[in-house]
Amino acid sequence: MADKKPVNHIRLTSHPDGETPGVPIRWGDPEPLRRGPVVATLTEPAHRNVIGTHSGAYAVYRALAVAAGKLPQDHRADLKNTSPAAQIGPYPAWNDPERIVSLDPWGAIAPQVFRAYTEQDIDFRPTIAVTKAHINLPELRDAVAAGRLKPDGDLLQANGDIKVTKAAVEPVWFLPGIAKRFGMTESALRRGLFEHTGGMFPELITRPDLHVFLPPIGGLTLYAFGRVEALADRDTPLAVRVHDECNGSDVFGSDICTCRPYLAHGIEECVRTAQGGGSGLIVYLRKEGRALGEVTKFLVYNARKRQEGGDSAATYFQRTECVAGVQDMRFQELMPDVLHWLGITRIHRFVSMSDMKHDAITRSGIEILERVPIPEDLIPADAKVEMEAKKAAGYFTKGPVADAATLAQVKGRGLDV
Repeated sequence: MADKKPVNHIRLTSHPDGETPGVPIRWGDPEPLRRGPVVATLTEPAHRNVIGTHSGAYAVYRALAVAAGKLPQDHRADLKNTSPAAQIGPYPAWNDPERIVSLDPWGAIAPQVFRAYTEQDIDFRPTIAVTKAHINLPELRDAVAAGRLKPDGDLLQANGDIKVTKAAVEPVWFLPGIAKRFGMTESALRRGLFEHTGGMFPELITRPDLHVFLPPIGGLTLYAFGRVEALADRDTPLAVRVHDECNGSDVFGSDICTCRPYLAHGIEECVRTAQGGGSGLIVYLRKEGRALGEVTKFLVYNARKRQEGGDSAATYFQRTECVAGVQDMRFQELMPDVLHWLGITRIHRFVSMSDMKHDAITRSGIEILERVPIPEDLIPADAKVEMEAKKAAGYFTKGPVADAATLAQVKGRGLDV
């Protein structure tokens, strides 16, 4: 067990001391040393220049580890040999304070570009990690067996292993840019975040000089197929699927939605495109249950299955609103930031039917040439309720869209069947 550290006096962030950030952040400055690192240290409060702390949704576990004496409160990460396994950027979008507002574009290479601050004994951490791996999915092995994919001994191995470059990204919010993205004032954003998190972050109100916020939410993971640098070449074919987390389907194969089948199809498209000389990209965002959360999602499942007349495409969205008060809280307006971080300006094949994702990407200035719907034979029977309802609400489809009468006839399985 780690040695217990003496407890310092408590600093109430609701009563600031008139301090100013030791290292200012000039968001969008093309010169890293002028831009400044994201400093969320808890050991030297005078050095902090952000609201919140590292690790996103896992920050509370870190606090618990310190409180339980398992982690020294003054621990500093040894970052030797942790540099990115592939070079990404910098790209012009990194220097645009409005183009990227929900992640730190310098987050993967912070120890390298901000070395001068390390020499000043300022404790900061990477907010992005880039590594390489092999992945293997039964659906991709099936694609090989069916002849849709052919092992090449490099990207795709005979045993189904697929070589990927993957990156984990923690959320880092530039509050003025977030506010502008949603058409509100920064003060309104700060007040909303403060009040509706139970007053969790008083500095949102008391420290208007701090414009960067590390929210305690899930981040995202990227899986790149083929040459990572080719993602930014608008003339190199690029297949992309943007996928919001669905633990029930993605991991456990639940048949009430199309999430895992569509994800697997997206990976297959990425591999095929990369084998043809292009690149592929899966963006996996931690937004379980349309960012409503898994408890809410399961409550909605019960409401759908138990309603009079049974689970129906005609009332698919209404049941969600009855429980959650809203259909969707994913806020796709922030999603394109990671595409801009990768230097992407054109997507040749967008493996998604979502109108919200498509519109958010194109509004951000990225061109989409083709939209790829999920093949009909990949849609589980119980997921037809979801699919028909979404197509009627604006999802892209090359086929017919059901009218109200037809939607009422699309039924799902009962709760106890």
